[in-house]
Amino acid sequence: MRITLIEPKAPGVHVYTKFKLPRLGLPLLGAMLERELGIRPTIFFQELGGIDWNEVAESDLVGISTITTTALEAFSILERIKQRGDVPVIMGGPHVTFLPEEALERGADFVMRGEGEYALVELVKRLRAGDDDFSSIPGLSYRSGDDFVHNPPSRKIEHLDDLPWPDLTMIRNYEKVRTIPVMTSRGCPYNCKFCSVTKMFGRRYRFRDPADVLDELEMLHERNRRASFFFYDDNFTARPKRTKELLQGMIDRGLKLNWTAQARVDVVRDEEMLKLMRSSGCTFLYLGLESINPRTLESYRKEQTVQDISEAVKVLHENKIRVHGMFVLGSDEDDVKTIKETVRFARGMKIDTVQFLILTPFPGTETYDELFEQGRILVEDWSKYSGHHVVFEPRMMTPYQLQKEGSIRSMRRFYSVWQTWKLGLRFRWWDFAIYAYAHHGVHRFRTRNKDFLKDLKQRWGRVRVKTPAVPLGGLDGEG
Repeated sequence: MRITLIEPKAPGVHVYTKFKLPRLGLPLLGAMLERELGIRPTIFFQELGGIDWNEVAESDLVGISTITTTALEAFSILERIKQRGDVPVIMGGPHVTFLPEEALERGADFVMRGEGEYALVELVKRLRAGDDDFSSIPGLSYRSGDDFVHNPPSRKIEHLDDLPWPDLTMIRNYEKVRTIPVMTSRGCPYNCKFCSVTKMFGRRYRFRDPADVLDELEMLHERNRRASFFFYDDNFTARPKRTKELLQGMIDRGLKLNWTAQARVDVVRDEEMLKLMRSSGCTFLYLGLESINPRTLESYRKEQTVQDISEAVKVLHENKIRVHGMFVLGSDEDDVKTIKETVRFARGMKIDTVQFLILTPFPGTETYDELFEQGRILVEDWSKYSGHHVVFEPRMMTPYQLQKEGSIRSMRRFYSVWQTWKLGLRFRWWDFAIYAYAHHGVHRFRTRNKDFLKDLKQRWGRVRVKTPAVPLGGLDGEG
């Protein structure tokens, strides 16, 4: 049985245009199929190259994974497959997990909701045997006549060590990958309002055994000694004892790696952790800072304060660890002044690199449900759900103001020409290159989105400031 798996590319200008980092879902599914059924799929990751449509047409099953911003490209791929023949197509990933009927209406034969490793293996078994009874496969959605069938959700995988390591070599043009992703856990106990992670993977952390992770790291490092590593975990330091055991293991095994990860600001409270991170090769931490507006932090349910943010940046710099700060602008407590103050804060704290993202109501999140019920969703084009486009009506400014200040001017101020050249004059060439790339990216975004910006200004450019949901003053942030 021939199976092809496809990861669609994201539209427009985005960070992965330069840093090609495949998601691990398809390489893991491919490894499962090879281990359980002896089937080795081919994976096309569009960011690394095109799709071999002849190979797709000769497949017995095609799987397409999609997040919201790649949904339209995924549906375009689906349509092209169906035009060339009647190859069965299954879709999975966060977007179709929350909107399965959209994919089925577009022509998908199956949708796999949630964690689908074991369910996919069962589906392939039945397709290979010619069995068309899919009613007992958990998490599967499909058509039955004119009706949609949604089987009960699949259970979360308790023991992640039972899964094989994702096989990145199944990806066509894999050799172009310079940063190797590794996942060591799933789930997140926090409940940030705009995030779909807890809906997708649950609110309970599940961890791989450190020894299993270390064995995988050794294998990957041996295969490519020049590559750096990125830990895909939503919070790499979620369980400090376990993280420290993993980092100490990297040191003991002599794994000389350059690695980065996502973490919360509270990581700096553990001095032993910081020492191990530095000694094991940590170069960058990606911190979800979100906002310097205490009311916004509270509305996001972020459980951190502005003081926590300041302290985290300061302590990480003292430990020679760089900071990539991710801010989410446009809450009901933000106005234009908030955005400008956020840029000044980021520059004043000397955060190494930043992303000023627009609050985006992804399907499956509480933010989406709330804005949809209030009639504040303005744009239904999924390709604009990128974190760079305004797709909803803010409360304290117009959509055009949020777009102009939050997505364009904020990035242009932080990655200004003067800031870029200062780095060059100090011979900090890596930083110079990053700043130049980011500055150019803002220009490319404006050029490629002229029509979107024009439409936004014409339709929603008038100032309509509404009463804030929370009274001004007095709040220090979440407890």
